[in-house]
Amino acid sequence: MKTATNSPISVAISSAAHMLRGAVDDYDSLLELIGDARFVLLGEASHGTHEFYQERARITQRLIVEKGFTAVAVEADWPDAYRVNRYVRGQAEDAKAEQALAGFRRFPTWMWRNADVVDFVEWLRSHNASLLLQEPRIGFYGLDLYSLFTSTDEVLRYLDKVDPEAARRARTRYACFDHFGENSQRYGYAASLGLSASCEDEVVAQLRDLQARATDYLRRDGPEATDAFFYAKQNARLVMNAEEYYRTMFHRRVSSWNLRDRYMAETLDALAQHLSQTSGKPAKIVVWEHNSHVGDARATEVGRQGEWNVGQLARELYGDETRLIGFTTYQGTVTAASDWDEPAQRKRVRPALAGSYEETFHQTGIGNFMLPLRKNNSATQALFDRRLERAIGVIYRPETERQSHYFYAHLPQQFDAVLHFDETHAVEPLEPTSQWETGEAPETFPVGV
Repeated sequence: MKTATNSPISVAISSAAHMLRGAVDDYDSLLELIGDARFVLLGEASHGTHEFYQERARITQRLIVEKGFTAVAVEADWPDAYRVNRYVRGQAEDAKAEQALAGFRRFPTWMWRNADVVDFVEWLRSHNASLLLQEPRIGFYGLDLYSLFTSTDEVLRYLDKVDPEAARRARTRYACFDHFGENSQRYGYAASLGLSASCEDEVVAQLRDLQARATDYLRRDGPEATDAFFYAKQNARLVMNAEEYYRTMFHRRVSSWNLRDRYMAETLDALAQHLSQTSGKPAKIVVWEHNSHVGDARATEVGRQGEWNVGQLARELYGDETRLIGFTTYQGTVTAASDWDEPAQRKRVRPALAGSYEETFHQTGIGNFMLPLRKNNSATQALFDRRLERAIGVIYRPETERQSHYFYAHLPQQFDAVLHFDETHAVEPLEPTSQWETGEAPETFPVGV
């Protein structure tokens, strides 16, 4: 651990911080800050850090047990996560968590197919099994929109069971995508350049058709019919939004980002309404997404460029019922790829840049801590000026660290609290590659061998 500096900012942060030592009461102060909020958004500074997954799970478990949260919504595709939802609720044929997570086949598989998620999913299933019959089971849901073709299949599977004639119409509409070989980006590229007709009218018509028949479909027996229709409707809605997303992603970055995050925020709201209606009381949901989606975009340079995100939209919609919690690290290792669709590697995370929030936290010398930012305190005053903040997604390019992974932000406006873990470790994929097992060579390689 670095020796603490005596700078005014380090002293101010240290006086407001709550140490995290791995004890059972680590998050007492965080739960107090969360209070009666119904939507708690837990971030991460990378998609491949063990401590972020582990600590989000610890916090979520306490929110479920102590504050009555009944759903976990994650940055994952709706149909893949719903398979996990069935497993944790005891409704699936899968015998263990690893099988329930098998739907996550799209890059980056390690984001949800990793050892920490397996442990958390098994905990959810065990917790649900311990509940009384009348108590609501905790659910696991995806908010993202990449699963265009998987979701079309799920809509057709549902209609085959409840309305074969409607299924025939849906197949005709979705046939618009057939010649793209289930390659969403190929469709988006062709449609955006006018090389192929857009499927927009077909997917909109299909969603409207499904919604128009809702009363008939919901006459089926019991609450299972309600859940089944909700699942199918969300898949049809996903197909509609994914079609637009892939058409915009090649030309309008801000537009495609905003479409994706608005879709995730709308999915969160649809899920909250569905769970509230089925349980008879307001739903309480934990969200797991990257800091770039969770932190209020209005407090960042990308927000000034016109981007919004889930955290901002949740604050605007739910107000004081929302808490945004960020996660940071100074150095360590991370599971990431060097480029899209490349194998997972265990990479070294370089020490944070001078002047960044991460380096500022490191200089306190106190290691792991929770820093409340919701109310005016010594830390929020000391952190008033904007600073650099690091963001590692599924790709990490340390050779272009500043350009690829840093942006300016105003942390006290971006989050209600931040959890800092000074040195972190790569999350363990369920299918580690030889590159991951070996790890990244030292920077002195081969000279230093």
